[in-house]
Amino acid sequence: MPLNIPDPENQRIVIIGGGFAGLQIARRLSGTKYQVVLLDRNNYNQFQPLFYQVAMAGLEPSAIAFPFRKLFRRANNVLVRVAEMQEIFPAEKYLMTDKGRIKYNHLVIAVGADTNYYGNDKVAMNAIPMKSISEALFLRNAILDDFEKALLCETEAERQSLMDIVVVGGGPTGVEVAGALAELRKNVIPKEYKELDWRTIDIYLIQGGGALLNTMSKQAGDAAERFLTEMGVIILKNKHVTGFDGETVTMSDGDPITVKKVIWAAGIIGNPVKGLQPATIGAGRRIKVNEFNQVEGVDGIYAIGDIAIMASKENPMGHPQVAQAAIQQAKNLADNFVRTSKGNPLRPFVYSDKGSMATVGRNKAVVDLPFWRFQGAFAWFVWLFVHLFSIIGFKNKLFIFINWSWSYFSYDQALRLIIRPFIRARKTPPP
Repeated sequence: MPLNIPDPENQRIVIIGGGFAGLQIARRLSGTKYQVVLLDRNNYNQFQPLFYQVAMAGLEPSAIAFPFRKLFRRANNVLVRVAEMQEIFPAEKYLMTDKGRIKYNHLVIAVGADTNYYGNDKVAMNAIPMKSISEALFLRNAILDDFEKALLCETEAERQSLMDIVVVGGGPTGVEVAGALAELRKNVIPKEYKELDWRTIDIYLIQGGGALLNTMSKQAGDAAERFLTEMGVIILKNKHVTGFDGETVTMSDGDPITVKKVIWAAGIIGNPVKGLQPATIGAGRRIKVNEFNQVEGVDGIYAIGDIAIMASKENPMGHPQVAQAAIQQAKNLADNFVRTSKGNPLRPFVYSDKGSMATVGRNKAVVDLPFWRFQGAFAWFVWLFVHLFSIIGFKNKLFIFINWSWSYFSYDQALRLIIRPFIRARKTPPP
């Protein structure tokens, strides 16, 4: 079955994935002579850094999503198809999707990464990841559902297991989730679940290493730990989760924690790409590329963003899997396509580290810039400004600003709805 894409006048560039990297290169190539085809399993872009705020009922899902077709409505050379990659056929230069096949002159793989459970099937089956809007909504439902169930419990032990939460992973996502849970516990539960004692709710943050935010500076990690401790989060360092059966978390030191919910933010692994030779796949299931983001040993295929690993003496493990690296790679590759069309030489990719940041809670954040490191209230306002500026669409920016302002002045979030997916029951027609 074809994807009903007209033959291009010039060359066709197919982009798999509409995340930070895929969207950036498609926007950069808008208006060029290339025919650009953007493929994604969804019809919208998702702003991943704020998934946790959807999960904590702080933002609506629509506030951090933007439809591709609206973004490219004036770009005649950019076509969007909702389809999922199945297999690449490099020799024949075509891609098979669940909606049909498509030929390409150039293929850009920007499929990103997924949650890494490190081979632990029990954890993968029972823990809650947060790599998409749908997973964030599932987590929101689970948290609110369990508070409703806790009101009906007959035993204190069962009630406690429903209210307590474990967050695994002390990186930016884990720190931000733990902080948001602590604020939910303090500002919302006492007002809306009066029968529950909010002070008995335990929030655990489990980190396998000896420091939080280990990709940032020591000052940032120490500040984040201090903020979370002040907010009542129980931080367990140098511990590894070995299992979770839906009732009990087991750890490497043998200490169990009885909870119903485990939020997994412990690592990522590249999404699988079928059709490439095993030799092209590196550590973390990332695709090996050269300094021009060309997949090693394959003609006409490129990889950018979290799925790409560009190893060098300076970066033997590749560039960090963060939005800035993905965006910069996409810009450079798009510019190289334009250079190629004009007969100009390619420019190798050079990463510019613009810094990193994480928020812990109200007036609590950490910021590492190349020339300055700071923490506290000012860092929090910088975090707000940067993320608000990065959101696509004026209406989305406005909605987020209103929600954040309301939450700041009212100490409340107004989006605590349990929204379950509708499943139509198949009915047997009457005889």
